Amino acid sequence: MSLVKQLSLGLNRSEEEVSRFLLNAPKKYKVYTIPKRTSGHRVIAQPSKELKRYQRQYLEIQKLPIHHSAMAYRQGISIKENAAAHQKSRYLLKLDFENFFNSISSHVFWKVWESIHPLPSELDRQTLEKLLFWCPSKKSGGPLVLSIGAPSSPLVSNFFMYHFDCHLSQICLEKEIVYTRYADDLTFSTNHKDILFDLPLLVKEQLVTLFGGTIRINRKKTRFSSKAHNRHVTGITINNNGKLSLGRERKRYIKHLVHQVKLKKSDKEDRLHLRGLLAFAKHIEPLFMQSLIKKYSAELILKIVEEPND
Repeated sequence: MSLVKQLSLGLNRSEEEVSRFLLNAPKKYKVYTIPKRTSGHRVIAQPSKELKRYQRQYLEIQKLPIHHSAMAYRQGISIKENAAAHQKSRYLLKLDFENFFNSISSHVFWKVWESIHPLPSELDRQTLEKLLFWCPSKKSGGPLVLSIGAPSSPLVSNFFMYHFDCHLSQICLEKEIVYTRYADDLTFSTNHKDILFDLPLLVKEQLVTLFGGTIRINRKKTRFSSKAHNRHVTGITINNNGKLSLGRERKRYIKHLVHQVKLKKSDKEDRLHLRGLLAFAKHIEPLFMQSLIKKYSAELILKIVEEPND
């Protein structure tokens, strides 16, 4: 059954309607920029509401293989599990991919697909490219890439990295190194001194072998750390005792916001922001939540947590 037929059945549309909609789908994106945490801006390409429906439907149709070391965008797995995988290790290395989603082109995508599955028909390939990929060029026929903002991009990127994750996991297993990847964040940890220093070059070689160098490491974000200092994995601190923590600065910030609520000096937006932080705190470091309740009262914390959105 063709992909157009499968989409038409799942979306309750005619095949003609699906084909017509997908004709210029790579241009059905709203593009805007947001500032990066350090410097510069990140380009976000948000698919139209209808295109998002099509992309989500595809994920229901096609179950893509994902390696167990890929921690992002998987049900029941969060940044907590990603950090926890490394909490018993003394030494840590963090690497980061440069412009990850936009580096995944339709051209390289099909090379990866062919190494895992037989290629679909030419018509299905054209349909899938229009469905999943964005055209950043103003000219028609420009290169197609994954967008930051499409609901399908995270799982497609995990599929794209499947062989990379397989190869790297096997190498790390032999060297007694723990490896996880959370989207574009790669984390390696071990209890063996000095063996992590060879990994950046090894990773680079794997990227060239598998993707011809289209996926690159952002050298500015390469970080080595050890148990002598607090280690940070996907925004979570691993303290010297190997416990997961929010980190001193984040806890201080949360306490400040709670105190502002107590003094009635916070607005609605601040309280909703705090509610999200408290949910995160409860997930990562439950003992910190208990300390807040002890200091500020269960009544106040409950009031913040249960405040309605409207």
